[in-house]
Amino acid sequence: MCVEMLSGDTAKACAEVADGLGVDDFVPCLLPSGKVERIETLARDGHKVLMVGDGLNDTPALSAAHVSIAPATAADIGRNAADFVFLRESLLAVPLAVEVSRKAASLIRQNITIAIVYNAVAVPIAILGHVTPLIAAVAMSASSLLVVGNAMRLQGFATGASSAIARQDRPARAGALAQSS
Repeated sequence: MCVEMLSGDTAKACAEVADGLGVDDFVPCLLPSGKVERIETLARDGHKVLMVGDGLNDTPALSAAHVSIAPATAADIGRNAADFVFLRESLLAVPLAVEVSRKAASLIRQNITIAIVYNAVAVPIAILGHVTPLIAAVAMSASSLLVVGNAMRLQGFATGASSAIARQDRPARAGALAQSS
């Protein structure tokens, strides 16, 4: 995963913010169209782009990215263009969102596997008549509970990850940040 900062600010201002955020790559003095062009280039190269922006000039880039996040303090139009809005002023909400989305994707894949295995085993047995309707209903309910229980593990992960990030929370300026993987 690479992180780039795309900004309309001067090179000096960008260098200070990038240094504070630990971002190595930044592009200063961009117009909104320049941010969109960079995001489209990353997308053409096969990257999935996450855009974080807080200004009016970030709105086109927020719309162009695969996923976009804006702080609650962003301009109204930026918050409306973003897929997610985070409440803290710290950019630490971004890695939390990425971690939770990765864990959710993993749980979704697990639940699909559980459903496929269940159906691959249960349906042929039921078709052959080896299961009464009552047992089939109980088995289906148990399968559903297993999938729901597995999905609920995300709630524990999100709470734990949020607590860990809250301990690290420090104010940071929310600038235009494009993250691709």
